[in-house]
Amino acid sequence: MTDTPASAPPTPGKRIELTLRALVLGCLLAVVFTAANTYLGLLVGLTFASAIPAAVISMAILRAFKTSTIWENMTVQTVASVGGAMSSIIFVLPGLVMIGWWLEFPFWQSVLICVFGGVLGVTFSIPLRRALVVNGGLPYPEGVAAAEVLKVGSRGAEQTESAVRENKSGLLIVIVGSVVSAGYALLVQARLFAEESSRFFVMPSALGGGATGMGFGMQFALLGAGHLIGLTVGLAQLFGLLLAWGIAVPILTSPDTIAWLTAHGIPSIATTLPAGASAEELAGTVWSREVRFMGAGVIGVAAIWTLMKLAGPLIGGLTSALAANARRNSGEVLELTEQDIPIKIVGALSVAALVGIAGLLAWFAQSSPALAGSTALLVAGGLVYVVLIGFAVAAICGYMAGLIGSSNSPVSGVGILAIVIASLLMLGVMAVAGVPADGSIIAFALIVTAVVFAVAVIANDNLQDLKTAQLVGATPWRQQAALIVGVGAGALIIPFILNMLNQAYGFEGGPAALVVGTEPLPAPQATLISSLARGVIGGDLRWDLIGLGAVIGVLIILLDIVLNKTSKGRIKLPPLAVGIGFYLPAAVTTMLVIGAVCGWWYEKGVRLTAFKDVGRRMGVLLASGLIVGGSLFGVINAGVIVGTRDAEWAAVLPLGEGWPAMLAGITAFAALTIALYVWIRSRSAKV
Repeated sequence: MTDTPASAPPTPGKRIELTLRALVLGCLLAVVFTAANTYLGLLVGLTFASAIPAAVISMAILRAFKTSTIWENMTVQTVASVGGAMSSIIFVLPGLVMIGWWLEFPFWQSVLICVFGGVLGVTFSIPLRRALVVNGGLPYPEGVAAAEVLKVGSRGAEQTESAVRENKSGLLIVIVGSVVSAGYALLVQARLFAEESSRFFVMPSALGGGATGMGFGMQFALLGAGHLIGLTVGLAQLFGLLLAWGIAVPILTSPDTIAWLTAHGIPSIATTLPAGASAEELAGTVWSREVRFMGAGVIGVAAIWTLMKLAGPLIGGLTSALAANARRNSGEVLELTEQDIPIKIVGALSVAALVGIAGLLAWFAQSSPALAGSTALLVAGGLVYVVLIGFAVAAICGYMAGLIGSSNSPVSGVGILAIVIASLLMLGVMAVAGVPADGSIIAFALIVTAVVFAVAVIANDNLQDLKTAQLVGATPWRQQAALIVGVGAGALIIPFILNMLNQAYGFEGGPAALVVGTEPLPAPQATLISSLARGVIGGDLRWDLIGLGAVIGVLIILLDIVLNKTSKGRIKLPPLAVGIGFYLPAAVTTMLVIGAVCGWWYEKGVRLTAFKDVGRRMGVLLASGLIVGGSLFGVINAGVIVGTRDAEWAAVLPLGEGWPAMLAGITAFAALTIALYVWIRSRSAKV
């Protein structure tokens, strides 16, 4: 079929970009992606970048308007993706429920934490745009991929019939992927398939006799997330998994190790378990209470290493932003694609957000009898902390988003560093003001960290979107305004989703769910961050384990440098990904690795074909659909559970465990995975 232009461009000279319909559609999509990411993050500790599926959906819907443009689709994508990114605040906020400070998520407090932190994330990252986006030479993989999708699928004089077909196929793939993922999750809820296949065992005595385990979770959302993180990150997580479950857990559960630790007065969680504890209980307890803190040390070192490499670009970005403002003040007219929000407005927005944060912190301090007398000290310290640490993490996350993508950026590492620093500062407040070490101090540390985390996740997404905007010729200030709208859209929905999930499932380590019989959501980051806050402020943090993890992190950094240098950049071992492999549940990490291998296998299969670019984009859309479908089912399932007060509302069989359900699940999962990849390859060839 001959490729011909599919549509005419809009009226010359009329730039349709920041429109009401684009903002409304973007906000609606932001609600969907925020809900999906919230559930996924609480389940597995990962979120996904929603820019590409948002762009595909936007182009399909706005095609009904003859005046729609690539820039208008860019606005929709920006609002939707930043709303989805805002969901990463769930890596901290559930900690307030876990420590018992909140029984539920108060609407306005939760919203304001997200809004104030999110606005600072936008304003703090604006000075970094020129350094990291324009002049940084960073790949921005997700931003570049989103720009390719927009260029192919948006209306315009150069759009061909094949581009229209690709856009329609892409939307179909997202829908089919979502339906398959949600349908499989429904069958799991019906107890027809097992959700996870795992086995725990004791190692032979010749290997120390320690306990360990292996397994994988059969969830299409995990498969899709694995596809998106890629083979390099997936194998790095596998390396972390092997270090944790193949070395650390067996050693720490070995009878010889336990005896040696006991003889030398070194605490071991294994000694607190009853005699004859199962391999699953022994290995699982040691991993969750000890090995995960090693992962925290690895991640902390990786984040510090990133910050050290960022000093140059950070200074350059500030200098460039100030220079652009000086040129603007002198009367020079900047090109449209170089026009950021003026630095004076950036400053005013930042001050307004900081005033709001000060009010939020003051209200919180006044509501606690233990903190009321130290309100001024707490507010002043909190603001200094937010400004200094917030700007630093905006730079870290923005740089890493450009280097390895938003989905792989070190948000987890930022949260770990931020809570440790905040908790240490709280110890200083306790010493100066004589405040007792109770739950209010821990809660205050978590709230301040939540604000910093909101800064981090929005800066993480902001620069990725601005790279896409640069490649399609969009106006930076309009995109930055759309980012602020997206922050509000995501912030408004998060408390509702969190409260529903908390009532239906509950969180690991927190109060029981409203409905009996449901499994609590692991919320791995929130669990770890709240544990760190308790440990630092309570004085019982296992610094030895974190220190050991830090040493491992240094060794991994050195190994990464050596591999990168000797292979000339072909082989990498991202330290952050290794640390994540330590503290994500083994069943989650294993399926992420399987997804990464499947994605690599698929992309390798289309690499030498005439439709390689189309095939690669279709793979990304399938992965996104799998994530959205599975995650939205989790949210809908929570709503049904809360509404019916029945955790087994869909159960067809009384039991979904055992070999029949496990074999049925594995067979169906494998068959559907193969069928989906074969199908999207076929669709790609026909575009």
